[in-house]
Amino acid sequence: MVIDAGGRLAVATAIEITGSAPRTIGTSMAVTDDGTVIGSISGGCVEGAVYELCRRVLETGETEVESFGFDDDAAFAVGLSCGGRIRVVARLITADVASAVTPLRAAVAGRSAACAHLDPQGAPLFVERTDPPPRLIVFGAVEFGVALCAAAAALGYRVSVCDARSVFATTDRFPAAAEVVVEWPTTYLSRTEVDTRTVICVLTHDERFDVDLVQAALATDAGYVGAMGSRVTHEARVRELAVRGVTDLGRLHSPIGLDLGASTPEETAISILAEVLAERTGATGTRLASQTGPIHRPIHHPIHHPVLR
Repeated sequence: MVIDAGGRLAVATAIEITGSAPRTIGTSMAVTDDGTVIGSISGGCVEGAVYELCRRVLETGETEVESFGFDDDAAFAVGLSCGGRIRVVARLITADVASAVTPLRAAVAGRSAACAHLDPQGAPLFVERTDPPPRLIVFGAVEFGVALCAAAAALGYRVSVCDARSVFATTDRFPAAAEVVVEWPTTYLSRTEVDTRTVICVLTHDERFDVDLVQAALATDAGYVGAMGSRVTHEARVRELAVRGVTDLGRLHSPIGLDLGASTPEETAISILAEVLAERTGATGTRLASQTGPIHRPIHHPIHHPVLR
């Protein structure tokens, strides 16, 4: 990190968002001493103004809080034309300040938020937990899996690919994967870490382990479980799962993906990830033009906050 090398950062963090805004609370942008920008606050709306705010903090060393909203006189000038309001805190981060939060690290590691007054003026230092990237597990080293791996990695997922066939499950075929595992799918699933942010995609519809794997996936805490296959395959799968006493079939997304007219592996990957996003945010997946109200809605389970490096 920059501060490990003795440098300084001015970090601006969105601490309050009302109305329509393109990013979520906790989104941060940093500016280094040499003017390098890391991250983004609004996806383009107020970046220029936030950049100047960070440069001012680098000069003065003082924490500042500033709000940007469409009803402000200068709102359109800074680019916030989406109708929302963003409140930003910008503070100076140095090696000394970073080490001063050591007593709070246990609280952060314990998955809790922390805020402390760490200077004589009582200026708040906001400490936010940064979760690691969520996982997306692809079962099936098929061409659809290759495309899904690449697209999911671009969205910030840490992708694992598992297939029992060593000739297909190779790092050369899946360069975007964090790991490629040659193992029987149910065996791998039983030993790997799965939490509520994990996405499991079963793309093989191989009769040797398909139903076993889907049943095992539904028994985990995974936030999304999807399985590829035709409607005939899906109906047979559901019948077998019901015979086995599986009752939470409502969690199963099968056939996997949204109806986007996808055909190629790349298009199918977009269809799958669109459904994953809609499921995570509680969105309908319908055309924005057919809806009313704000385009940007609060996201209660963001994928992750980028780590500043």
